Amino acid sequence: MIKKLLTIFLTLGIISLAVADPGMKKGTPDIKSISKLAFNEDGILFLGDSEGGNVFAIDLNDTESSDFEEGLTVEDLESEIAGMLGTTAANVLIHDMAVNPISRNAYLSVSRGRAKWTSRWQLPNELSSADVLIKVSPQGEFSEVKLENVEFSSVSLPNPIGTDKEHQWKKGTRLRVDAITDLIYSDGSIYVAGLSNEEFAASMWIAPYPFKEDVRTSTLEIYHGAHGEYETHAPIRTFLPYELNSKNHIMAAYLCTPLVTFETDKLGSQKHVKGRTVAEFGAGNYPLDMVLYQNNGKDYVLMSNSQLPLLIFDPADVESFEGEITTEVEGYIAGVKYTPRSGSGVQELEDFNDKFILATQRMPSGKLALVSFPKAWLRP
Repeated sequence: MIKKLLTIFLTLGIISLAVADPGMKKGTPDIKSISKLAFNEDGILFLGDSEGGNVFAIDLNDTESSDFEEGLTVEDLESEIAGMLGTTAANVLIHDMAVNPISRNAYLSVSRGRAKWTSRWQLPNELSSADVLIKVSPQGEFSEVKLENVEFSSVSLPNPIGTDKEHQWKKGTRLRVDAITDLIYSDGSIYVAGLSNEEFAASMWIAPYPFKEDVRTSTLEIYHGAHGEYETHAPIRTFLPYELNSKNHIMAAYLCTPLVTFETDKLGSQKHVKGRTVAEFGAGNYPLDMVLYQNNGKDYVLMSNSQLPLLIFDPADVESFEGEITTEVEGYIAGVKYTPRSGSGVQELEDFNDKFILATQRMPSGKLALVSFPKAWLRP
């Protein structure tokens, strides 16, 4: 009887077995750039700060459960935000998006920097540092979140890429903006991809949460079939944790879109880790985001891209792929198959609820919309 009541209370959110963060304190975190966002299952926001080389855990006190199962559409997202910030839609730049799995509120990191965009190879963090956090409710209500007088804790990344190093082929771009290119909470730890100051700069940091100072670092090496060479300086652009063949893995995508897997146990225990390249999805493209979702009870991954359409692939195909790509690929496409899906201009992707994936999408009109893709539509 007690066990049954405990299960009911946990389901309803009346009680929680979440581990409190003893390192949290109340105050204003010293955030220099809101580069990347992620949530854990308890509604704690993790904020990656590339400029500061830190990851913050912030309690937004956003734990009211929502059973909202509809889609959300905002036709002119930048104009809505511009009105709040006293600027123009043409100057609003969205850097990242994350959805609180409890409240279904979407959070956007924003700067006044889009007017600086001059090249298709530029990414938001290369143009400016996001300094505004915007909340959008499931019903489409907007508000600015002030990160002042909040409960927070933080951890510093050991040896992030230096602030004075410049990009090799993007003149005028500092590599420091790629100190954090993506982060995800999984199984009690924060996984942070980016560039370190090591000889092999591409790196993954793993920080157990609640934070301590025992952050583990591995430098990464991959074979890039489109380039025909091994690479150690290109950072992961987007990644997901997933169990493959009974072992925890990271599925990661890079510039020009190789898909690579890393065994999580190796990332936590080895200084230098070589990934297994299982696919080449197409050159001349930045993979922007990946989200894991279910369609008819089966797992799929949806990837958004700067130049390619939306791509859907099956983790089971990654699991069953034999060998790895270790030679140059003609035509730039090889390995695990994928399904292209119409979705030009899609940028950020987030699991919204049981029925929909939330996305930002640049429309033919030039406006940036917040749109909802039915998961039932997203099938190979």
